Amino acid sequence: MKITASKLYDYTQCPHRVWRDIYGPQEEKIKEINPFIQLLWDRGILFEKEVVSEIGDYLDLSKGNLNERFKKTIEAMKNKKHLIYQGVLIKDDIVGIPDLLILMSDGAYTPIDIKSGMGREGVDESSGEEGNLKKHYAIQLALYVDALIGLGFSNNKKGIIYDIKGEKVLYDLNLTIGKTGNISYWDLYENIKNEVANLLADKNGNKPAMTGVCKLCPWYNSCKKWVEENDDLTGLFYVGRSKRDVLSEDLGISKIDEILSIDLDELLEKKKKDKSFLKGFGQKTLEKIISRANIFINVKQPIVYNKIDLPKVSYELFFDIEDDPTQEFVYLHGVYERSPKGERFLDFTAKSLTPDAERSAWKKFWEYIDSLPQDDFAVYYYSPHEKSTYKKMQKKYPDIISKDNVEKFFENPNVIDLYQIILKNTDWPVGSYSLKTLAQYCGFSWRDKTPSGALSIQWFNEYIEKKDEKILERILLYNEDDCKATMILKDKIQKLSDNKHL
Repeated sequence: MKITASKLYDYTQCPHRVWRDIYGPQEEKIKEINPFIQLLWDRGILFEKEVVSEIGDYLDLSKGNLNERFKKTIEAMKNKKHLIYQGVLIKDDIVGIPDLLILMSDGAYTPIDIKSGMGREGVDESSGEEGNLKKHYAIQLALYVDALIGLGFSNNKKGIIYDIKGEKVLYDLNLTIGKTGNISYWDLYENIKNEVANLLADKNGNKPAMTGVCKLCPWYNSCKKWVEENDDLTGLFYVGRSKRDVLSEDLGISKIDEILSIDLDELLEKKKKDKSFLKGFGQKTLEKIISRANIFINVKQPIVYNKIDLPKVSYELFFDIEDDPTQEFVYLHGVYERSPKGERFLDFTAKSLTPDAERSAWKKFWEYIDSLPQDDFAVYYYSPHEKSTYKKMQKKYPDIISKDNVEKFFENPNVIDLYQIILKNTDWPVGSYSLKTLAQYCGFSWRDKTPSGALSIQWFNEYIEKKDEKILERILLYNEDDCKATMILKDKIQKLSDNKHL
C-alpha cells in the first residue's frame, strides 16, 4: 500500500485516522462528505485553476491513469520540460502528485503546491514577522522531493508553496522547526512517513482519541463511541492524546476510573528521582486530572471553587461572531441583549463578500456599543477568538476604531471571556468545555439540527452564491442560539457560585 501526501496530511491531523481508514469498522464511517470540507476542496480546486490559467506554457498531465501519467512525467523531465502540471511521481512505496514541477537553472526539478491558504502561519504584518513554515505543507512537499531525489531528478530538499496571496514561499526542508527545535522539517517528514508505513501495514494500530479537530472527521462518531465504551482517558477534559499515552505508558492506566487510584505524593516523589517519569506533567496538572476524574466519575455535577462576582449592570450583551478564516472575512457580529426593556437579538451582517460590506457591518457594531449607557453594560463572549479577530479587523479598518480603543474595550473588566472564568473557577462532569457541550449540559438546545461554526461558513458561502434569504435566516438563528447559550451558561455559573457562597 502506497504512502501519499493525503495520508501524511491525515496523520498530522490525527495519528489514528490512517489506520482506521483501512482497518476500522467501515460501517461506522460517515459516508457523506462534510459540506464545509467540500467547500474547502471546491475553493482549493477553483484557486488552483485560476493560478494554472495564468502561468503560461505548461505540460498538462492531469488525465489518464497513474502509471500512464508516471511514464509521461519521467519522459517530460528527461526532456527538460520547463513546467509540468499534475505530474505523477512513484518511487518505491511513495506516490506523489505535485500541482507543478518546475525545472530550475541547475537542471533539477522542484515541486510547487498551490494552496488556497497562507504560505506561512503566525504572520504578523504590522511587526514584520513573516511567520513559520506550515508543518503539513512541508511534509507534503517533502514527499514529492523524496520521490524526485529517488528518481534522480533533484539534488536538494526544497519545495515551493504558491499561496492565496500569490506569493511563492520557499520551503527549505533542512531548516530546523522553531527557534529551539532539534529536528528539521525533513526529519519530521521521515518520522511521519515511517509511522504511516507501519499503520498501513497494520504494524501499529494505535488508539482513537477525542481532540479538537475530530468533529470534521468522517470517523468522529465511531471514535467517540470507542472512547466512551472503553472509558478512554481522552474522554476526560484536559487529557488529550499525548497525555493519555504518557499516563498509559508510565502508570499502566487506560481508563478514567483508574485515575482515582493514583497516589499523588508517591508520583511526585518518583518524579523527583526520575526526570523522564511522567514527562510534561507537573503537580498542578496531575491535581487537575485527578480532580476532574473524581467529578466525572463520582460527583457528577459541576463544582465552583471560587466566588464568582460578575457585573451588576443594566445591559448584558452576549456576543458571538461568525467569520470565514479561509478568506479572512467576518460576516456576522451577533449580540443577544438583556436589559430592563427585555431581551432581543441584534445582528450586524455583511450580506456580500466585499470589504465595504465587512467594514459597514463592523462600523454598525461599534455604533451600537457607543449607544449604550457608559459603565452600565457588560459583554460576555466565549474563547479568545473574538478578541484576536477584532485586533486584526482594527488593522484592516483603522478608520472605524483606533487600536487603543479596541484594546481598552477588551481590557474593560466588564468585557468578559466566559471561557476563562469557567477554566479558572469551575469543573464540570463532561469531556469537553466547549460552549455547545456545557450549554447542552445546562439544558439548552440549538434550534438547528446540525449546529456548527464550520457549517455556518458553508452556509454563508452558499448564501453569497444563491442570495437565498432562508439560508441567511439559518445563519442568524444559529448565531442567536450561540449568543443565548452564552447567556444560559453565564446564569448557570452565577447561580452555582451564589448557592455555594450563601
